[in-house]
Amino acid sequence: MDTNTISKLFGKFASHSFPRWFQRIINRVYVRIFTIDLSDFAPAESYPTLNALFTRKLACQREIDPSGDALISPSDSLITEQGAIANNLALQIKGMSYPIDEFLGIQAGDADGFSYVNLYLSPSDYHRYHAPCDMEIIEARYFGGELLPVNFPSLRKNSNLFVRNERVVLVANTIPYNTRIYFVAVGALNVGKMTFHFDSRINTNATPDARDIYTYDTPICVKKGDELGYFQMGSTIVLVMQDSSLESLTNQKVRFGERIAHFGV
Repeated sequence: MDTNTISKLFGKFASHSFPRWFQRIINRVYVRIFTIDLSDFAPAESYPTLNALFTRKLACQREIDPSGDALISPSDSLITEQGAIANNLALQIKGMSYPIDEFLGIQAGDADGFSYVNLYLSPSDYHRYHAPCDMEIIEARYFGGELLPVNFPSLRKNSNLFVRNERVVLVANTIPYNTRIYFVAVGALNVGKMTFHFDSRINTNATPDARDIYTYDTPICVKKGDELGYFQMGSTIVLVMQDSSLESLTNQKVRFGERIAHFGV
């Protein structure tokens, strides 16, 4: 059975509402297995499905770095790799590179000199993602593909994993700097869906070889910290940014709202 089918089946299980007493057991077991900290969220027994627990909303407001030049983490995640793109290559993990043009759907060399950062969301993390800065979304590109795991063993085993996996690429311009930024949500095993609030047409885990482009003649303006959508399980976000400098955060956990880079080089 391929990973896309497994993910669809798991999605059905996670979306099913079991009798309340049994659902409480499922939720509590999941929280215990993955050592989930629910201090910022509603208690485990309040969620009617496992998927509702996965996609839980914050119960309290997070502090957003207020600096005008700050790019914030769009999610609670682990920064697994970061750096500058050179010769059309970025790293999925140390020692394993992949072509950034195929990943983003651009011409080879167009992102050379840009910065990139990989943010891994584990099964225990908050699964909603937010705008890393004030920006105007001008296009969304859906690339159908595989749903390979994105954990460390899989990153080391599978070459070009980010290119092979399903993903949604948001193409945007930063405000007020008018530089290019790509926000990429990468699908993974058991990620049945990736939801984007601003466009319900983006239908993920659909056709593996799909290539859909949604262009916004009137750009979609979002503010730093605005919720863009959510994963229905853990996965990875890759940010690719023009004219920005990264904080040194490789292999460190970050929380949504914390500064991970700033404009200017």
